[in-house]
Amino acid sequence: MKVKRSLKLAAKRNDAVSCKILAKEIVHSRKARDRLSVSKAQLSSLTMNMQQQLATMKIAGSLQKSTQIMKLVNNLVKLPEISATMQEMSQEMMKAGIIQEMMEDTMEMDDEDEIEEEAEEEVNKVLFELTDGQLGEAPGAVGAAFEQEKQKAASKVEEDDLDDMAARLSALRA
Repeated sequence: MKVKRSLKLAAKRNDAVSCKILAKEIVHSRKARDRLSVSKAQLSSLTMNMQQQLATMKIAGSLQKSTQIMKLVNNLVKLPEISATMQEMSQEMMKAGIIQEMMEDTMEMDDEDEIEEEAEEEVNKVLFELTDGQLGEAPGAVGAAFEQEKQKAASKVEEDDLDDMAARLSALRA
């Protein structure tokens, strides 16, 4: 700004030599300002490149550590052994499930037999009460044939269930 004012004053005085010298100085100062801007941009670019390289180095270090950890884990984990163990465990769980199912079936059969016996006793009590003991005096007349048929059916069901359980057990052993 000071140089511009001096240039204007020299122009008013008609001093051409001073005007040329001041004009050259203004041109040099503008070029210097442009060079400073370029240098600043280059420094900024250099700073960003350095930050990028630092970040890349950090990532490379992290990847290297991850690779080492993965190698260690792979050395510790034996895939064939784990696979064999999982198969054995699956078989044992299947056996346990079948055995548990067989136990539940057996318990259900016992419960059904007890329920049927209790129901039969209750029916006999009601018949005795309603017939004033006449059917109770002749126990073989109504209930004996029915009891024999019931026992035959129950033994057949038990045989079938035992055969099923034996087949399941032999399948488990195979």
